[in-house]
Amino acid sequence: MDDPAFAPSPTSGIDITTQTILLHASNHDLPALKPLLRVPGNASVQDPETGFTPLHAAIAACGAVKPSSSSTVASTGNGEVKKEGDAVKKVGEVEGQGEEEEEEVDIEKAKKVVEELFFSGAIWNDLDVNNETPGCLAYRLGRMELYEMCVNAGVRAELLLGLMGGYEELEGEDSDMDEVGDEEVEAGSAAAEGQGEMDAQGSLNGTTKQHDLAVGPAEEVVLSHQTQEPPQPPKKDVNSADYLASSLTFTTSKLLDSDNNGVMMAWESDIMRRTVDLLLLPSAPASTPKTGARILNIGFGMGIIDRMFRDTQPLKHHIIEAHPGVLQKLSEPDSDFGKSWEESAPETSEGGEGAYKIYPGKWQDICPLLLRAGEVYDAIYFDTFGEDYAQLKLFFTEVIPGLLDSEGAFGFFNGLGADRRVCYDVYCKVVEMDCLEAGLDVEWTDVDVDALGG
Repeated sequence: MDDPAFAPSPTSGIDITTQTILLHASNHDLPALKPLLRVPGNASVQDPETGFTPLHAAIAACGAVKPSSSSTVASTGNGEVKKEGDAVKKVGEVEGQGEEEEEEVDIEKAKKVVEELFFSGAIWNDLDVNNETPGCLAYRLGRMELYEMCVNAGVRAELLLGLMGGYEELEGEDSDMDEVGDEEVEAGSAAAEGQGEMDAQGSLNGTTKQHDLAVGPAEEVVLSHQTQEPPQPPKKDVNSADYLASSLTFTTSKLLDSDNNGVMMAWESDIMRRTVDLLLLPSAPASTPKTGARILNIGFGMGIIDRMFRDTQPLKHHIIEAHPGVLQKLSEPDSDFGKSWEESAPETSEGGEGAYKIYPGKWQDICPLLLRAGEVYDAIYFDTFGEDYAQLKLFFTEVIPGLLDSEGAFGFFNGLGADRRVCYDVYCKVVEMDCLEAGLDVEWTDVDVDALGG
């Protein structure tokens, strides 16, 4: 095949090195692949048509995990036998005749290739033309061992970014801003929530190309080769400053900002209900949360969780809310969190005046005042909008140790990377490690959500 007649035309757009790397990766041929990976960037080359990186190729070559088939054998009555779950094979047919059976994939060889690619700088969240990361592909194929390798690589990358102070945009790079849609969860990236796509330089067919990466929540990556429509203008970033300056729209089922981003949605109620039950676990088995707790909630929004907290008859119920529009709503005469609510606090040593109170302002300004006042809570919940993961981490490392009772519980609305399973799993592990470093024991609870309707 060294005959120049078989070489691709210089104008064909085919890069031999890229295709060779992808071929060796898909064949799980580690000895042939290793020398090529010594060149920086080769672990993340991409096919111009499929967008496959070596990671995509190595995982896709494994195919989907076959469902376990029954061993029942039945006669078809026409000289054939059928093993349920398998292809029909004629009685007496020798191996190799008829349809060839798929060769069993050596998953250990695939794992070694994936491991080597990560060691050589492969990007864990590169996107192909189907908008799938290698982890997305592994999960869809049911290759959970390879999926966990992708998740662990993402955790390592995010922790490194955290140690470096987050992602630093390099000269010449563009950053497309993503927005959260009506039915999407308040979410964050362990590197930088709401900063949208990060760009990484890589080699593609002998030219420098910016990789599309699955980074952060609510990413809506539109690849140029997937659409004939003209390029769309960059989407507006979702950040705390713009959110607090925006006008809000209140309905019975949703709270939207001026850019139509979903700040809070009615479908979150089941999540909030489960959260209250977990934060206020009774000392003895019971069907209802314990009463008489000291509660702090950051982010009132539509008031879904605060109404649930209120129903438990807490000893103390403090709310921090920063948005002027929400505060205006709370100050209206028909508000159920107005003066009458404040005056309904129990008359105890910790109750009475100020026990039920709304603090207007950002938690970054209010919490130091609560710390200086010696306030302590049994349950703390955190659900802000437009803030990045760095702020959440700051809250549970700097604020929680001082405000939470030693036997108390802290929870937050976990929408980190919620639009993509692999990103969600990466960020959950990052949060767990950061919480453990802050001295918090971590337990995750899955909550089924039926419909993300408005």
